[in-house]
Amino acid sequence: MNSTESFVIAALACAALAAPASARAQVGYQPERSPFRDLEYKHELTLFGGMYQAGEDPAGVAPQSGPMAGLRYELRVGGPAQLMFRLAYVDSERRAVDPSQPADSRDLGVHSAPLYMLDAGISVNLTGQKSWRRLVPTVNAGIGVASGGKDVEGDPYRFGTPFAITYGAGLRYVPGGRFAMRLGLDAYLYRLEYPPSYYATTSDGTSVVGPRQSTNFWKNNVALTIGASYLFFR
Repeated sequence: MNSTESFVIAALACAALAAPASARAQVGYQPERSPFRDLEYKHELTLFGGMYQAGEDPAGVAPQSGPMAGLRYELRVGGPAQLMFRLAYVDSERRAVDPSQPADSRDLGVHSAPLYMLDAGISVNLTGQKSWRRLVPTVNAGIGVASGGKDVEGDPYRFGTPFAITYGAGLRYVPGGRFAMRLGLDAYLYRLEYPPSYYATTSDGTSVVGPRQSTNFWKNNVALTIGASYLFFR
């Protein structure tokens, strides 16, 4: 092997060794130009407000739609998941009826019926523990209770404290530092139960609800909220 051949072989070997490093430099983004940013904080407390849209209620006696406000706390537990705890208040009203009266006189008017909801669950960041262009899409699910409504004399309906199932999706805006914003769309499912007297026929041949209406059924309610978050403890 002459000197020229030795030089060519050595040059090819050097190129082969250098190629992986060069290729790695070409793939992906330089750190300062990457659209992804690490989420540094493990705790998040959010004050939110919005609108609660009550689902269908054939008798019209359960707490209805109204403005909503609450607190949400999240704690990172590993990977893209956070434990979520949430307390919400709805400034709601309900219509009361006296089922012993005929249709034209059973209405007892509309009454304030504030609604309280407490739930706990899991929230998952769809981009992991990073934001993409400062945005973090999320999904969440949990269980809890709803409580409130208002007892009205003459109306045997009681809202009580039904078990609730919650789920939803959201979008966090994390510009950096200790503050963030959150947009959420959540569903609250709980059961309504009508008293037997709602099915009794009065003197005019009517009843509050028809015989085919279930006495106990799930009601799906939706909330659209926006919140401001404080991030703490890395």
